[in-house]
Amino acid sequence: MNLRFKELVRSSLCDARCGVFYTAHGPVTTPVFMPVGTQATVKTLTPEELYQLGAEIVLSNTYHLYLRPGVDIISQAGGLHKFMHWDRPILTDSGGFQVFSLGNLREITDEGVLFRSHIDGSEHLFTPEKAVAVQESLGSDIAMVFDECTPYPIAYEAAAAAVKRTTSWAQRAKLAHRKQDQALFGIIQGSCFDDLRLQSAEQLLQLDFPGYAIGGLSVGEPKPKMYRILDLVMPRLPVDKPRYLMGVGSPDCLWEGVQRGIDMFDCVLPTRIARNGTVFTTRGRLVVRNAAYAEDFRPLDPECSCYVCRNYTRAYIRHLIRSKEVLGIRLTTYHNLYFLIALMEKIRTAIREDRFFEAKKDFLGKYKITPKEEKTTQS
Repeated sequence: MNLRFKELVRSSLCDARCGVFYTAHGPVTTPVFMPVGTQATVKTLTPEELYQLGAEIVLSNTYHLYLRPGVDIISQAGGLHKFMHWDRPILTDSGGFQVFSLGNLREITDEGVLFRSHIDGSEHLFTPEKAVAVQESLGSDIAMVFDECTPYPIAYEAAAAAVKRTTSWAQRAKLAHRKQDQALFGIIQGSCFDDLRLQSAEQLLQLDFPGYAIGGLSVGEPKPKMYRILDLVMPRLPVDKPRYLMGVGSPDCLWEGVQRGIDMFDCVLPTRIARNGTVFTTRGRLVVRNAAYAEDFRPLDPECSCYVCRNYTRAYIRHLIRSKEVLGIRLTTYHNLYFLIALMEKIRTAIREDRFFEAKKDFLGKYKITPKEEKTTQS
């Protein structure tokens, strides 16, 4: 059973839409935010807690799981779902972004990427075919083609070469893919060059993937450039297939992405800032580790109904963070993921009630964005 997507309702004033896609491990309502569980775990949280806060699908990473614990061990366990005790859908990233991040530890050729493990220095060759084979062994519901993710800024010639390579790798990945209950998504690249983005989209559309991702954004480009690329590419993508914006998770970007027709998002942002003692609130980010909250006995967000906000205070959580107690980052992580997942439900409700712009204006009117957040997509 390949992934099936159905659009349920669309805004009358923009391309925001609600839908559902069906996988072998159950349905997922869209638009959706996917918590990132890179190492087969969403940091500090149990699967039961993820169910509790409303997560429908999580993301894991092929590169990291391939290196540790290894595909053979996960296969022996019965696949990734059983290995991590998660019975809802899983999307696996191909590892393209992680390989791009290795810098001097990797060499990119038309065949694939030769890289040295960041763990033990061992040498490995990742090809489009190998990325598919690993993801098939993991047993994820959605797999991603192996792509060349480029940094920002980048010279036009280098971006063009990456698009050419990404298309070639996508063709090879589709030919190699055999698992019928797993959907393989294509990834559109091209940095912030309009013609390259359109070229990449056109070439991947000819391959007829069951879903399409927009990659190579959220790598430090100004937010207006990301929105311009979405405005350019999104009208070209088929309405009967899910559209996934990779690596984006700040609340303002979620609103902007949904407005342009994005169905799926993922980002390490909520868990990463949680470990630094920072949380999302309806008024913007709050750095709870700061001294100002030492005697603040209010919840993290008085307007939030999550387990953490119903039971713990800023003063207590600050104490935990400052004392380096694990419970502190468990609580901030739980709250941040709940906040984004609840936000997506608010967005879906606004679309269903055809008041998307009213709801967006109300949210962003209260949510204070810092100058750093406003400047680029990289947080």
